[in-house]
Amino acid sequence: MNFLYLHKENMEKIICGIQQLGIGVPNVNEIWAWYRLQFGIDIKIFEEAADAPLMTKYTGDKVQSRTATLALSMDGGGGFEIWQYTSRKTEKASFDVQMGDYGLFACKIKSRDIQKSYDYMTGNKADILGPPMKDALGCWSFFLRDPNGNLFQVVESESWFSNTKHPSFCGGMAGAIIGVSDMEKSIDFYQGLLNYDELQLDATAVFEDFSLIGGGDRAMRRVRLSHKNARRGPFAQLLGTSQIELVQLSDSKEAKCIFQDRMWGDWGFIHLCFDVQGMDVLKQECADKGFAFTVDSAETFDMGEAGGRFSYVEDPDGTLIEFVETHKVPVIKKIGWYIHLKNKAKGKFLPRWMLLAMSFNRVK
Repeated sequence: MNFLYLHKENMEKIICGIQQLGIGVPNVNEIWAWYRLQFGIDIKIFEEAADAPLMTKYTGDKVQSRTATLALSMDGGGGFEIWQYTSRKTEKASFDVQMGDYGLFACKIKSRDIQKSYDYMTGNKADILGPPMKDALGCWSFFLRDPNGNLFQVVESESWFSNTKHPSFCGGMAGAIIGVSDMEKSIDFYQGLLNYDELQLDATAVFEDFSLIGGGDRAMRRVRLSHKNARRGPFAQLLGTSQIELVQLSDSKEAKCIFQDRMWGDWGFIHLCFDVQGMDVLKQECADKGFAFTVDSAETFDMGEAGGRFSYVEDPDGTLIEFVETHKVPVIKKIGWYIHLKNKAKGKFLPRWMLLAMSFNRVK
């Protein structure tokens, strides 16, 4: 009986939640200080400088060097992998990215109180595009840009892990806005592979809450996906509920790929990463659906203070989706306390006290 249970468990794919958004930057330390100030993304999971030999498909067929810092908020939500080239200059897009361009357009940040988040960030001189507005479902949000020009949407959320009482009233990442060229194909991808099975919004219009964003004054189809059931897995309670919002212009003749003519790791949102379990099952499912892994570390990939297996697929427009099956993660690095997950039962939550112990890695 136990053998059958374990066998079934090993044949299951589990999407545990959005682990992080990769952000290519010209200076890690400067922008992370801003993210700590404005959002409270202040828990350092790892920091590593190394080559990226497995990513040559996306780095000009040449091994590039980089430094990367993974940070998150103990309030809950996905984190940021803040990524900087050390072997070359980080390149900007050669055009002004507009809503409807293909790729990762904006990062959603969760808030307990939209007005208080807005007031706090206004007081800290953030580049806010306008006051909070209601969307088509009556939910409040507002947009702002970080010092590198990346777009963030602060959104209402009821999914929280703890309360650090950060004055921004914010937590971590709650999802992303992604520009697509074929809505039906993209819905199939995000619903079918990533289990975003709850359709919250499907409307075509000129949306008032997008009106202050470049290109946001045009007619577009807007589809918001979430998941009916709570995610499972060791970090699922910390990562929480998330949304994928897909936008397609009604007239997409002028839409461009956000990362055209640039490398992975360049300026902007470079990938959306999901914490997963059952990587072999996921690999087969991706292949069966026509989205074969383009990168696969196969075994544990050592990130210095953390380790795991990682892989990449491309969505129907080439947007990079990363999967990470975590094998090792630091809890309290000063005393050498690490969580080892490689041979643990799948789908189980880690104890809250163990996750909360990562607070000792806070950077002030």
